[in-house]
Amino acid sequence: MKITVDMAKCEDHGQCAIAAPVAFRMNDDGKLEHDGEVDDAYLDEVEEAADVCPVQAILIGA
Repeated sequence: MKITVDMAKCEDHGQCAIAAPVAFRMNDDGKLEHDGEVDDAYLDEVEEAADVCPVQAILIGA
């Protein structure tokens, strides 16, 4: 699946990195980094990450 993060909206809360560490992580500067594509086997985790994002900056595609 494809993952897009609207970096204009993202405020680096890091909730997504807790919910789906396979796709999201915080770097040493406290900024979000993410993979643009993740195996579909992690769909539940990535959906949870999108749900817990306080600014709803995560979009999931096919």
